Amino acid sequence: MYAMKRVCSPFKSELTFRLSTATSRAWKDGFFWKTRVPSGSKVSCTPGSIRAVISSDDKALEPSSKEASNKEVDEIVLSSSSDKLGKGGIDVRAVITIRKKIKEKINDKIEDQWEYFVNGIGKGILIQLVSEEIDPETNSGKSVQASVRGWLPKPSNNEHIIEYAADFTVPFDFGNPGAVLVANLHGKEFYLMEIVVHGFDAGPIFFPANTWIHSSKDNPDSRIIFRNQAYLPSRTPPGIKDLRREDLLSLRGNGKGERKPHDRIYDYALYNDLGNPDKDDELARPVLGGEKWPYPRRCRTGRPPTKKDPKCETRIEKPHPVYVPRDETFEEIKRNTFSTGRLKALLHNLIPAIAATLSSSDIPFTCFSEIDKLYNDGFILKTEELSEIVQNPFLGNFMKRVLSVSERLLIYDIPAVIKRDRFAWLRDSEFARQTLAGVNPVNIEILKVVLRILLNFSLFTDPAVYGPPESAITEELIERELHGMSVEKAIEEKRLFILDYHDMLLPFIEKMNSLPGRKAYASRTVFFYDQASILRPIVIELSLPPSPSSPCNKHVYIHGHDATAHWIWKLAKAHVCSNDAGVHQLVNHWLRTHACMETYLIATHRQLSAMHPIYKLLHPHTRYTLEINALARQSLINGGGIIEACFSPGKYAMEISSAAYKNMWRFDMEALPADLVRRGMAVEDPSMPCGVRLVIEDYPYASDGLLIWSAIKEYVESYVDHFYSEPNSVTSDIELQAWWNEIKNKGHFDKRSEPWWPKLDTKEDLSGILTTMIWIASGQHAAINFGQYPFGGYVPSRPTLMRKLIPLENEHDHEKFIRNPQHTFLSSLPTQLQATKIMAAQDTLSTHSPDEEYLGQVSHLHSHWINDHEIVELFNRFSARLEEIEGIINLRNKDARLKNRSGAGVPPYELLVPTSGPGVTGRGIPNSISI
Repeated sequence: MYAMKRVCSPFKSELTFRLSTATSRAWKDGFFWKTRVPSGSKVSCTPGSIRAVISSDDKALEPSSKEASNKEVDEIVLSSSSDKLGKGGIDVRAVITIRKKIKEKINDKIEDQWEYFVNGIGKGILIQLVSEEIDPETNSGKSVQASVRGWLPKPSNNEHIIEYAADFTVPFDFGNPGAVLVANLHGKEFYLMEIVVHGFDAGPIFFPANTWIHSSKDNPDSRIIFRNQAYLPSRTPPGIKDLRREDLLSLRGNGKGERKPHDRIYDYALYNDLGNPDKDDELARPVLGGEKWPYPRRCRTGRPPTKKDPKCETRIEKPHPVYVPRDETFEEIKRNTFSTGRLKALLHNLIPAIAATLSSSDIPFTCFSEIDKLYNDGFILKTEELSEIVQNPFLGNFMKRVLSVSERLLIYDIPAVIKRDRFAWLRDSEFARQTLAGVNPVNIEILKVVLRILLNFSLFTDPAVYGPPESAITEELIERELHGMSVEKAIEEKRLFILDYHDMLLPFIEKMNSLPGRKAYASRTVFFYDQASILRPIVIELSLPPSPSSPCNKHVYIHGHDATAHWIWKLAKAHVCSNDAGVHQLVNHWLRTHACMETYLIATHRQLSAMHPIYKLLHPHTRYTLEINALARQSLINGGGIIEACFSPGKYAMEISSAAYKNMWRFDMEALPADLVRRGMAVEDPSMPCGVRLVIEDYPYASDGLLIWSAIKEYVESYVDHFYSEPNSVTSDIELQAWWNEIKNKGHFDKRSEPWWPKLDTKEDLSGILTTMIWIASGQHAAINFGQYPFGGYVPSRPTLMRKLIPLENEHDHEKFIRNPQHTFLSSLPTQLQATKIMAAQDTLSTHSPDEEYLGQVSHLHSHWINDHEIVELFNRFSARLEEIEGIINLRNKDARLKNRSGAGVPPYELLVPTSGPGVTGRGIPNSISI
């Protein structure tokens, strides 16, 4: 452990605090819990104010006589351990690293100079060093205090990084420091990166912070920063046990009141802030969470209720921020990239500008060349509001902007789906390939029995309301497309697959189709995997709710050989793609990654101490998630938001997401191998690395995903083995058990009684749970998020909504279709305004920020995250394995046998390549759900 150098140095320090009389009663056993002033400080108490004046050597800065006589004062003088040092002690220096703004205005620079002065005279930052050992007189950790001093900060290599120093003299029996308490006496917050304590033979002791330190004016409590040593609760050193408990209590809050921007409180709430009934009755939305609309919980903000509906919370509209705990907000680079750059442009300026340009002619595309112009010629935006966007240096490759006098020409980047092969999207093989290697490769499943038998029951639909659930797709119809192979043989050889959105969507179709400009079906699509290892669609069923005139309102389409059948087949595929886009966005993307990860994140902060080894493991996988989710509730998934405006379900979008959560979501099936087996896309095989063998070997998402899953699993298992080496160590970990119980009983309250929740009794249980969470935050989210613009940026390839049903022969629109099928097809797609809106949103959501932190990488800012050589070695092996996986994926993309990721015009599958540069790259696995 650490050994202290013995030196002789006189030390004397006095601290004057002004407190209310009521507050002074909080003193107990020589330790003040509210502001954590160590014993031995001189304390003056005056109601309503707190002020610290610190001095060293033999001179003290005393309050003025006017201040002293202002109120009745109770003065308490306690003896301190530092006073007992006499002429001897150990000199210790703490180096405090603070990060300033990258972009500073003149006012900021003036404030900086004032902060330098205040810190220089010892009145800006107070820090207290707390030992891991108990002081027998106070029954709490031994402690000493000092203030940051020095007229000028020590310069660092980075102009935005400032280093200050504070000198202590500690007793010879002080022991190892385990925590530092930081009080910010300035009028505003500052960002503390780390504190490093020097003066021990074994080297410096690191206290990683990476946190905002609030002003004592906002909250008089000091901040607790723990050393980078991981401790299970039962092994916490006695001197910092109380601080461990106190820090967790401060993060939980009391569940009352509206959260303030400086708060660091994590708590749960219903999704009751999506609607805005006070603004317009049309913007009222149901509360998600509860028996009718079950849903995971979000982070509580505590805003007052709306006037029209007391169950709903009032909204904070853009550009004002929605509360998230202070340390969850975007850092400056990310904020500049999105809040004042890309996201601000998208949500505040760009889309209104597009609307202003196109609203007078919000018409459908009339020919494909009009779509091509978005990438070749662009269109003019005549608005001065775009000046801020143009000047922002963080916009990356969002769109190429060419200045033309006072107008701005917007040209979209060519999406990857058509960049190599302009007409690939027309082919059935590409339609099928994207179910395995596209942006939504998680819904295809094996067809185990003939549809009429398979669909005798339904999770979603009530036969009394929606008619019989069996499909109109018959065995004979399928066999016609199998070229001589029987259905039984195809099923036996695992060659039939299905994309089934029938049961999920049918209960909502009537409501969706009542919305203006929306027409949708509940769909089933059957695929055949032929002898040449090519997957192709053979039958599409599109269903509407039954009506008196059509009790079985189902239509079946096959790829015919004449022109009419060819165009009808195109329209049927477009409707399937529209359903796929909606389910992808609302269920697989938002619900299964963003919303569910939020519950794990909240529980982690509330129940696991920052020094808990599992907290240290999970923390990198929580970065920016709460902030991006808050932005989504504000502008994407809210009533009247971009998702409602641009996807088929419209105002019923989140109701569909809730229904999917109720009927489909289960934590134990979120593990990649379990999900593949559940869908029949893999079979259990103990001889394989992940215990499963793929049914279709050329399944890029699954084959690459299993490599990433295996690497995460190996790292997590070794990590857990290192800390939980004793019998019953998992069940006896009180923080860990509280964490898992809270995830089940609070975060997923509506699913709390489900029998499928994994137990948490053994190391294996814990490793499985953690591997699933890390996979969801990293690989799973990357696979279904960063391909949104590359695959969806060309509207005909993947429309997010359809505006017309397929014309039937006895209908008037059928004659128009026969005369001009291209016009029918294009007028069924999103309008020009809708298309440009969703293209802008997809591009933003597909973008990597310049400060992205990728799986297997540690930012230099977090290089001292843990003081454990064995864990560091485990992480280095994990990183090396991910580098190997990147090489394996690159080789697979060059393998001519793997037709779903290589070949003429076929884009390589790179969504699970671990690393990436900034921008829209179609690759890269961030540690966390950061966009």
